[in-house]
Amino acid sequence: MSPIYWAIFFVSAATLTFEIALTRIFSVAQGYHFAFMAVSLALLGFGASGTALAVFPKLLRRDLPSSLFTYSLLFSLSLPACYLISNYIPFDSYQITWDRRQILYLAIYYLSLALPFFLAGLTIGAPLALLVGQESRIYFFNLAGSGLGCIVALVSLSLVGGEGTVILASLGGALAALLLAYGRSLGRIAASMVVLIVWLLILLRLPDYFTIKMSPYKPLSNSLRYKGAELLLRRWNAFSRVDVVKSPGVHAAPGLSPSYFGPLPTQLGITTDGDNLRPLTSATPDTDLSFLDYLPISLPYRLLTEPRVLILEPGGGLDLLVALRHGVQEVVAVEANPLVTYVVRDLYGDFAGGVFQDRRVTVVNEIGRSYLQRTDAKFDLIQLSLSDSFRPVTSGAYSLQENYIYTKEAFVEYWEHLSPQGILMVHRWLQIPPSEGLRALALAVTALERAGVDPGQHIAALRSFSTMLLLVKRSQFTLQEIEAIREFASERQLDLVYYPGMPIEEANKIYLLEKPEYYLACQDLLRARDKAEFYRAYPFDVSPPSDDKPFFFHFFTWKQIPAILESLGKIWQPFGGSGYLVLWALLILALLASLVLIILPLSFLREIGGKGIKGRVFLYFFLLGIGYLFVEIPLIQRFILFLGHPVYALGAVLLALLTFSGLGSLSSPRLPLGWGILLLGAMIFLYPFLLPFLFRSLLGLGLGLRLLSSILILAPLGFLMGLPFPKGIAITSRLAPGFIPWAWGINGCASVLSSILASMGALTLGFSWVLACAGGAYLIGLVVFYPLIRGTKEANS
Repeated sequence: MSPIYWAIFFVSAATLTFEIALTRIFSVAQGYHFAFMAVSLALLGFGASGTALAVFPKLLRRDLPSSLFTYSLLFSLSLPACYLISNYIPFDSYQITWDRRQILYLAIYYLSLALPFFLAGLTIGAPLALLVGQESRIYFFNLAGSGLGCIVALVSLSLVGGEGTVILASLGGALAALLLAYGRSLGRIAASMVVLIVWLLILLRLPDYFTIKMSPYKPLSNSLRYKGAELLLRRWNAFSRVDVVKSPGVHAAPGLSPSYFGPLPTQLGITTDGDNLRPLTSATPDTDLSFLDYLPISLPYRLLTEPRVLILEPGGGLDLLVALRHGVQEVVAVEANPLVTYVVRDLYGDFAGGVFQDRRVTVVNEIGRSYLQRTDAKFDLIQLSLSDSFRPVTSGAYSLQENYIYTKEAFVEYWEHLSPQGILMVHRWLQIPPSEGLRALALAVTALERAGVDPGQHIAALRSFSTMLLLVKRSQFTLQEIEAIREFASERQLDLVYYPGMPIEEANKIYLLEKPEYYLACQDLLRARDKAEFYRAYPFDVSPPSDDKPFFFHFFTWKQIPAILESLGKIWQPFGGSGYLVLWALLILALLASLVLIILPLSFLREIGGKGIKGRVFLYFFLLGIGYLFVEIPLIQRFILFLGHPVYALGAVLLALLTFSGLGSLSSPRLPLGWGILLLGAMIFLYPFLLPFLFRSLLGLGLGLRLLSSILILAPLGFLMGLPFPKGIAITSRLAPGFIPWAWGINGCASVLSSILASMGALTLGFSWVLACAGGAYLIGLVVFYPLIRGTKEANS
């Protein structure tokens, strides 16, 4: 088989490996929000490659293997170079509104990151334009390579980290160049071999200058600025980087009572992606742990005797220490990140007092929801740990981060897993006006109303200077329990927020606000007959999230616009406090760039094969680009709960869709396009109804069988998704072959826009609507393209 196809395969694999590595690298360096933004715009390089091929036909007139050799080798060289440029550019999102140089830095960021995708696009787009009749085979190797690249990225991140994965992706480009040079030129073979050997040597021992430069505002960076601070450990897995730091700045006891006058034990800090610093507390036999009794989370142990406890996301084990100190019967600790468990239990077990090795503790590594769905156990206490760092609600920087622990369906499951006297405990950061705590209350109220009980009789809440504690009891709070709560608040100098029958005079007595905002907000929510109207009138969006819209930290409402614009550049937050609006700015920027890349080639393209072809080709390939990711992104979310972790969902969905799309592409010459798209649209509309039934039926299987089941469930859909693009290219090549590079660019630009639009659509409408829009995109594409399909049939008859 021609080395051209294998070159496409390895460049495609390297491209997706690099894309996933970039997402992880920027999550560590700047944050989840910036990673999404940087990678989305960088992918415009694919669209630019189609524009270049259409505008500069000379790129297609050279000897194809020679051209692809040049593109592949430059692609290989560009990956580390562009990573290093972006790593060392002094871009600072906190300064962007007053330091105009930051705009230039941001532009250099995007241009440097777009270059590798531009070169990869040339490597795939040129054969599509020149190898007429081979569209299905080219697309097969493109998709199959991408599927492999996903798996390589997830494995290599654990083995060599984000920086090493960039070098591994570069090896793919060099290998493609070597295959294209083999048997043609000794000089090209030598050049490819030199590049391969250099990357292998660098991969064996990464130089220090490859280390990710982290934002100075991240908790890990802050901790390391203290005198005497040192980094003790750094480890990667497929979805996180975990660091352990020793620093005088690590003193974490969220909500600690001012009644406690003793010292805190020695603590180390454990961070995930440089964020969410959680304490790893020394708990050796001679350590004084009396401060644990002064934390708000010790309150439920005043109300329960020898409880069976479930703790979700215990992190460094502070919540476990509290539980074990108060004589629990059993603790199930469900930690989604196995690397955190490994660090705390296996590497720092002695320092942490063997908290995870205690005979009463059972550790489970999956997301808490998945564990609950697969167990019938009842618990006297279910605790949602305060596992993330404080984030100003106005920043909006983490709006896109899904969280399945805080959804309506999750709270219903917590309620169903409580024993008759069981308590759900939720610990959240204090915000003014109330937001995190109030949204948690909204979730609890929704679950209780679904259970047919009066929420006001089952809820109690109090606040410290920094946190709010919410208790939700399966049975009504008794007078004795209410008195115990009042005594605890008085002894620990904590403010009462709510208990059944609480008068306003008992609120806002310790940590004085201008008015008892938390008390009033809770009362208003609990008394509101029309909850939807309460949520509409509130300054922030505190409506309860669902599994279909699992964005607990998305508090934005359009009513905030005047305040955001007034504070723009005046407050110490990313992008000057513009927060969620940055996502809309990203969409506008991507849209403008895409319009330029799509419209620019029009003046170079003659109308070939009849009127209206340009418009139909544009709409068809644009809608295909929108549709594919509109399927991919919601399905990844849907499979998270079934498979127990986002990384398993990402791997299974991408592997299944890309691999079987490749097989569909390979079979496309023998299959009808019209019926294929009709069946695909029907299947997309059917999947939201089919998946819940399948998940319930298969949830009891082990992880391996669930992964295999996921791939088999997605295989028919992936197969059909592989038909429209190569069939469309084949039809276009017969009617207007000069349009093929343009179509490739349109599809690339649409893919960028679709990733942004899918995220925005999920935030506002939910993932089900995004999936429905995908079905609509494919069907509209068929309607638009059908006259060309019919035209080619008539021409061939």
